[in-house]
Amino acid sequence: MKTLKDYNFKNKKAIIRVDFNVPLNEKLEVTDATRIQAAKSTIIDILEQGGSCVLMSHLGRPKGFQEEFSLRHIVKSVVDVIGCNVKFVADCVGAKVEEAVANLEAGEILLLENLRFYEEEEKGAISFAEKLSKFGDIYVNDAFGTAHRAHASTTIIAQFFEGNKCFGNLLAREIESIDKVLNNSEKPVLAILGGAKVSSKITVIENILDKVDHLIIGGGMSFTFIKAQGGKIGNSICEDDKMELALDILKQAKAKNVQIHIPVDVIAADDFSNDANTQICNINAIPDGWEGVDAGPKSQEIFDTVVNQCKTILWNGPLGVFEMESFAGGTIALGHSIDKATKKGAFSLVGGGDSVAAVKQFGFAEKVSYVSTGGGAMLEMLEGKTLPGIEAILK
Repeated sequence: MKTLKDYNFKNKKAIIRVDFNVPLNEKLEVTDATRIQAAKSTIIDILEQGGSCVLMSHLGRPKGFQEEFSLRHIVKSVVDVIGCNVKFVADCVGAKVEEAVANLEAGEILLLENLRFYEEEEKGAISFAEKLSKFGDIYVNDAFGTAHRAHASTTIIAQFFEGNKCFGNLLAREIESIDKVLNNSEKPVLAILGGAKVSSKITVIENILDKVDHLIIGGGMSFTFIKAQGGKIGNSICEDDKMELALDILKQAKAKNVQIHIPVDVIAADDFSNDANTQICNINAIPDGWEGVDAGPKSQEIFDTVVNQCKTILWNGPLGVFEMESFAGGTIALGHSIDKATKKGAFSLVGGGDSVAAVKQFGFAEKVSYVSTGGGAMLEMLEGKTLPGIEAILK
């Protein structure tokens, strides 16, 4: 796996695919600079070697040029995070960019305009990728969040850098962390899968059953498993067409000697609202008119025991509707359990949009071993797929 350590960037221009697809408020100010922060070490490493950095990214899903999606709005945040001046050019291909790149000196950073202002980016157009390739001596992919897309800047461009392409620090860490869980894990290994739907996690479950000792199934998807086994789940979310599949997963797990843990009790609410009336119910005896919205106290205790006997922990998806304060208890309790296990030496990896949002919201981001920056990309890796953006560097 080629990384920054394999190259000398002195007097070289690195063209770096970063993931600066950050959230902006109504004033077009960055509200969360985590993704910029994640790229910092790659940029600093190259600058300290005497190289220069040409940064390219997308922002949002623009239809052609739309001012609100211009990367000029994030320049101040990039300067604040990286700690040095950042030049900006209001295009990502063409004469203006050629001139700006030609004038870029060692130790300087240039940020190109939003790649998705050109439809050729998402189409993976070879001609567009070739134009981008002219702006660097070495191609560095540091955008894990888009590594599962075969776009011009994430995948196609790599073919123009034979022998001069590598992973940035962030992408290298992502690959190593996921590989550590899937292929080089210390046992016992635990996967915690939450969220609303079984359907979105089927291939993940099937791929990891051979690699884990314990599997906690929480959140909304647990009700499909409970109903499939004859439990009464009231008005709880359920994918009726996936019940047979849920039974099949339980059967596969048993055959592979994987212990599956599903909540035994839940906080049930009479309305999908933070102010709803609530009661604690056995998960297989939820009254009509009530729906399960969080893991109950007994489940939290059981999960704590399971988490703290494991040496490798993967967490993808919350245990309840954590966005509502009343139903965040199960997810917070799980965060505390993983924090405790990590302090005792377990390796803990958190990934997937909702679980990442939860660990940030409740202050666990610094207390786990690694927080992944890519939701869709991480899920595809857990499914056993090779991502095009990673494959392009490995070729």
